[in-house]
Amino acid sequence: MRLVAVAVLSICAGEALASGGLSCEAKDKAVSFDVSAGVSRGLGAAIFSFNGAVKVADKKVATDLANTAFELDHVAQYWLDGEELRLRLYREHEGDKPHGYVELEILTKALPGDDGEGIYEGSYSLGTYDTVDENTVEAITSSYEGKVSCFVE
Repeated sequence: MRLVAVAVLSICAGEALASGGLSCEAKDKAVSFDVSAGVSRGLGAAIFSFNGAVKVADKKVATDLANTAFELDHVAQYWLDGEELRLRLYREHEGDKPHGYVELEILTKALPGDDGEGIYEGSYSLGTYDTVDENTVEAITSSYEGKVSCFVE
């Protein structure tokens, strides 16, 4: 019976070591966001779960774009190695609204001396694009930049 328990615990421990996670957050006067993901260990370090939210304080940004939730389907690009973490998130308006989107790009590097697990720091850029209606010639756009901090395990 003890041998079976040891075998089960060994298998579970192996699965726990096969995955990790990452989280990033920023809080500025105009923009705040946090994102988190589960990532596999090994070849490709694929993302298997993702969630996040961005809030833009600028009143010229449409409400649904200013309060955007992100899921795995919204991860447009992703890169994680021992030195860099990069994410690009993209989400369009929901429903029948004219074209509009939020795009968040995160570019970070591991702090010196870090072995790929720990703190990554860098910058973010966030852009919004909103065609208010079909008759609008020019879209309402906005862009923001700032510092971001991420943790990778």
